[in-house]
Amino acid sequence: MRKNLGAKPLTYPQPVYIIATYGEDGTPNAMNAAWGGISEMKEISICISAGHKTTANILKRKAFTVSMAEAGQVVACDYIGIVSGNKVPDKFAKAGFHAVKSDFVDAPLIEELSVAVECELIDFNPETGILRGKIVNVSVDERVLTENGKVDAGKVAPIIFDPFNNDYLKIGEKVGNAFSDGKQMK
Repeated sequence: MRKNLGAKPLTYPQPVYIIATYGEDGTPNAMNAAWGGISEMKEISICISAGHKTTANILKRKAFTVSMAEAGQVVACDYIGIVSGNKVPDKFAKAGFHAVKSDFVDAPLIEELSVAVECELIDFNPETGILRGKIVNVSVDERVLTENGKVDAGKVAPIIFDPFNNDYLKIGEKVGNAFSDGKQMK
């Protein structure tokens, strides 16, 4: 038997994205966003409201980075999601984050978060809140790479948002081989 929950934004997984920008004065800013994903080969789409400081920064600078939130930084990642940059202009620093200038876009990388997608603004629809960014580069801190140069999800320890329970869950356990395990059924 199934229980109907109605038309709600409830799916698994919902990545926890940390969107980082520079303000007009060059101060780094970041926010937490859970509604988004890859929408084309070189495009990311995220739903954010027009009232965010981060949104205003993106519209002015035409650039942003999207880092994957990590289990080791869950408190800081949640903090920047519950505090507004319009009210706390130094929330990036208060979260304990350190900015490193991207070589590809006019936006900061967050030193404490190991995987980041560096983006140029494609467009933003203030009615729907859909922000689209062109993926210019993906950068990974070497501390999360294997000896073979591949990203080790266990070292990254990315988190997802559980909208059913308002929890953050850690990712990392391998359960299969993509584009391979299903061949058993051919």
